[in-house]
Amino acid sequence: MDHRLMFSTLEAVCVEVISALSGQLSTSYNDATNQLLAVMSRIQEHGRAVEALVAGFAAVYHIYDFDTETPGNGYRTLVKVVHSCVLYIIHKGRYIASNCGGVFFRVDHNASEMEAYCTALCQIRALLYLAQRLLNDNEHGQLYSQEGELSERFVKEYTSMHKACFYGRCLGFQFSPSLRPFLQTVVISMVSFGENYNKQQSRLGRAALSIFTSGKYVVDPELRGTEFERITQNLDMQFWKTFWNITETELISGLASITSNQVQVNLTLSVPGESLSLPLASDPSLTVTVSPPVAHWGPGPVNMRLISHTLREGQDSAELLALSRSEGPQRSLSMGFRNQRSSPSPWLLIHFHGGGFVAQTSRSHESYLKTWSRDLNVPILSVDYSLAPEAPFPRALEECFYAYCWALKNCHLLGSTAERVCLAGDSAGGNLCLTVSMKAMSHGVRTPDGIMAAYPATLLTTDASPSRLLTLIDPLLPLSVLYKCISAYTGKIPIQHLDTLSALGRDTAVLLGDITQGASNWLQSLLNNTSALSPPATRSANGPQNAAPHSDDTLQCSKEFPEGFEPLRSGCLAEIRTPCTPIMKNPFVSPLLAPDILLKGLPPVHLVASALDALLDDSVMFAKKLRSIGQPVTLTVIEDLPHGFLSLSQVSRETQEASDICVGRIREVFEQESPPDTHRQPNLNHKNNSMLHTLKLFNTASSGYCVNLE
Repeated sequence: MDHRLMFSTLEAVCVEVISALSGQLSTSYNDATNQLLAVMSRIQEHGRAVEALVAGFAAVYHIYDFDTETPGNGYRTLVKVVHSCVLYIIHKGRYIASNCGGVFFRVDHNASEMEAYCTALCQIRALLYLAQRLLNDNEHGQLYSQEGELSERFVKEYTSMHKACFYGRCLGFQFSPSLRPFLQTVVISMVSFGENYNKQQSRLGRAALSIFTSGKYVVDPELRGTEFERITQNLDMQFWKTFWNITETELISGLASITSNQVQVNLTLSVPGESLSLPLASDPSLTVTVSPPVAHWGPGPVNMRLISHTLREGQDSAELLALSRSEGPQRSLSMGFRNQRSSPSPWLLIHFHGGGFVAQTSRSHESYLKTWSRDLNVPILSVDYSLAPEAPFPRALEECFYAYCWALKNCHLLGSTAERVCLAGDSAGGNLCLTVSMKAMSHGVRTPDGIMAAYPATLLTTDASPSRLLTLIDPLLPLSVLYKCISAYTGKIPIQHLDTLSALGRDTAVLLGDITQGASNWLQSLLNNTSALSPPATRSANGPQNAAPHSDDTLQCSKEFPEGFEPLRSGCLAEIRTPCTPIMKNPFVSPLLAPDILLKGLPPVHLVASALDALLDDSVMFAKKLRSIGQPVTLTVIEDLPHGFLSLSQVSRETQEASDICVGRIREVFEQESPPDTHRQPNLNHKNNSMLHTLKLFNTASSGYCVNLE
């Protein structure tokens, strides 16, 4: 929809609503009608200001796209969010104008709805001003701010700005409508659990108590939003890991297993940490030794999961079964198919799961991995790497690289000849796909034939970008949680917090994947029936009831906004410590910062991102960098879905289609007619200073330190 037409329609609707309501002032609901009139006037004001901002972005945001066929970057996304908010206001405004004189018109409810979306539009307007500052200060075509002060100011704004409206009535307005019931389920579950988190209860007891307290968050969206804001700003990593652990119980995972595709092989493996000998890629007559993971606590086993839709030769061998470990009462190998073994597949898919480096396991991602194994007819090895903060960088990278090398050497046990090997991962797992490939090149071992990275984190720094401004409104990836994950992976979580965390066990959970569609549908019907019970939002001179006047510190950073405008401030302030450590700029932590010589060793890279993801700019900038050095790369930007959409593949048709796109990219790697010679490595000429610098970077990466290039 043309933005000029949209804003002219918004103006016309506001005038129409004000005119219709003015004739209702003599009725019995004067106060609510006056409130609604005031809200519509504020929407008019915000709409006029936002229209000018959107016009400015629309004139230049194409510059930041990957190419003309792939429109997508943080500036485009912010404009898209504005469109979603304004279109809802137009829709609701037309309803009010047409029905405000009716007997059954609920003026209180509609006033609350418009109040919430007016507040959302105000806060989005503030984000546009911040994005405008980024646009003016950054280099041409650069999405990330390289000015530390600007990023710090964004964090200060985030900590003080009102966010509760985005978790209450406006929850998930920017996403596909089919996902909103699911998001409501997640947010209500989280705030209910958070309310009881500090009570002296067992984890199961807190979960049970949360069920009884969740009702008030269903019927009171304002309370839900306020509590969610408190949780995301003030509760530590221990809370998140405890909450995420709840859903990876036998009961929930068992229900998810029933709804997912059935496979003949689902084995959990524990591979001892022993040195491996692999052929040197540049000269197979020579070998290279790969050491086991040693960071932080020395050698140890690496855990993995083998999933195969069809039982293949080697997968039921005594050698492989000796490595298997028990995982509850379920049978992991279909013994009835032993006489129907298929021949080894020429393909092998190695998977690294997401979860911010701190959460989830391969079990969390079983639902879509089983589907992938069926659709691609390929065995999948998913790595259960150790999680932060107990295991910060580089432990996870070491374990994933070791698992990759072990799979190459023992592919016959996995039901594959490994003629083609593809790495796949999402979010943190996408980061590990890239860094494992760089490490393979640095070691001189065979690199994979291709990479499929879904919404990968390629820059683990606190640099601001337009897409990262979305953390203010995203219920799945708030900025405070993103920074907690970065701090944990880079080793900045205080040691005293780790003792209680270790008691939770290694397995962290599935926040997203195992909540069924049926539960979401039930919740949606309940919300529809009870929304009329919600009281109208009350507003002080400074905003909604849970907003607060700004402090002096906030005033100091308000020069981002023009005179006469100030965003609503939160009554739930929190201090977000921005992690700052040289490790964050290590290329094996932030591959976007890797030198060209390392990136030139990568195989073809297929990036699949979401237009509404706070990490969108990570994918766009990384794709641009690979293209600039002549590396084969594709970027697909999917509309209307949040970060983590692979874990939601069973929730809606849109998420399933997004998963199918990922499958298509993996298939391209396996079926490419003329694959690059990934067995051959760049010439390791020791007279080449650039390569010497790369080897220095690699040697220090394993010890977790960052070096400065000479």
